[in-house]
Amino acid sequence: MIWELAVTTREHEASGSAAQMQVSHDEGMLLTILTRLVDARFAVEVGTFTGYSSLCIARGLTDGGRLVTCDVSEEWTSIGRTAWEKAGLADRIELKLGPALETLQALPDEPAIDVAFIDADKDSYPAYYEEIVQRLRPGGLVVLDNVFLGGRVFDPAYTEDRHLAMRRLNDLIAADERVESVMLPVRDGVTLARKR
Repeated sequence: MIWELAVTTREHEASGSAAQMQVSHDEGMLLTILTRLVDARFAVEVGTFTGYSSLCIARGLTDGGRLVTCDVSEEWTSIGRTAWEKAGLADRIELKLGPALETLQALPDEPAIDVAFIDADKDSYPAYYEEIVQRLRPGGLVVLDNVFLGGRVFDPAYTEDRHLAMRRLNDLIAADERVESVMLPVRDGVTLARKR
């Protein structure tokens, strides 16, 4: 636990102003617990950044479990690789560098994902969600971060692409009969969608 807090502090220092993209310690613990609750053996993450959320998910996996995490930045994910090694979890984590949508579309079509975490470019959330939900096993869980966008998704005055995409996604999940969902006021909003 103390080591993890030191890691997140070092990541925060290394990432400078981009550190706001890092999940908090409490959100990291939530990811670990959710991963354990669904008894996850196969997890997918969209948006690795410096690897703290990956570490939290990997820690919650069952024995022999694996996490596929997607990102486009070698610079930021190199920090994660070091942290995964130090935590003894690198053998559970497979990093795929490249566009996440391509990585998701290359996954097998059968519903094998136990848990997924989406925390990447907000404009693409609806596409990421769709690719994941169709590959999610019954009882599997999708966790989506930043669904409030600082409260801007609730204010129609904000009309940037990311605001519109997140509003569309929130409406889609609420109406999606494939899942049951809840939006939690954790940090910048976290949605949990469980496949029926």
